[in-house]
Amino acid sequence: MDQSERMFGEWVRVSKHADTHVAELVMDRRNAMNAVSTGFADALAEACAALVEDPDVRATVLTSTHEKAFCVGADLKERNGFSNADLEAQRPHSRAAYMSVLDLPMPTVAAVHGYALGGGYELALSCDLIIADPSAVVGLPEVSVGVVPGGGGTQLLPRRVGASRAAELIFSARKVAAAEARELGLVDMLVGAGDDRQEALAVAARIAANSPVALRAAKRALRTGWSMDLRAGLEVEDTAWRTAAFSGDRAEGVAAFNEKRDPEWPGV
Repeated sequence: MDQSERMFGEWVRVSKHADTHVAELVMDRRNAMNAVSTGFADALAEACAALVEDPDVRATVLTSTHEKAFCVGADLKERNGFSNADLEAQRPHSRAAYMSVLDLPMPTVAAVHGYALGGGYELALSCDLIIADPSAVVGLPEVSVGVVPGGGGTQLLPRRVGASRAAELIFSARKVAAAEARELGLVDMLVGAGDDRQEALAVAARIAANSPVALRAAKRALRTGWSMDLRAGLEVEDTAWRTAAFSGDRAEGVAAFNEKRDPEWPGV
């Protein structure tokens, strides 16, 4: 496998699998279960900015190297020493981290094992698909420590599971184990123990085999249209269709189909 790596700060790296056009966005703050400190947030945002600018990446997998945690959310040890002014100053850093994952233009897959709580689950929610193994425990327990989900949870969770289910989960602050999480739609796929990363990479590779122009256009349509009425959403879809229909990828895709070969996407 042709692979290259680049570090962002101390705890975040991007590993590119050139043969599949898949990138791994790897969280590696092992001594703190990937708790989102200011430095960690800044590194995550910087890594995502680099991915946005990389035309070779057609799908991204968000992973963790910690055996027992995907990400446990905000770094409460860091915040314990914050004044109100410190917390206000830190807010743009944490918000930028979550938004940077949400705004990635290519399809994204979260590979979740162990704890994905609070901001950790919000990072997973910011991805298009969530693949989990049986050790996964997810939830938005912020109200139990006197705050509100602030990384997109109050907006992303109801879009995934509906308003009343999201209200129950957020208001109760309960943590949900893998089997129930799959049943409720909190995760999309439940795989064998320890298989979340490999399955996520395999799913991402299948996605990345398709037109990069069409993939990004389809994601824009999905994300932009989900809160609109039907007619407005169909206009968004038409714009996405036009982006792909008049691209070099469309010409190559049709030619490859007729010539019974794999396409070589120009990506434009």
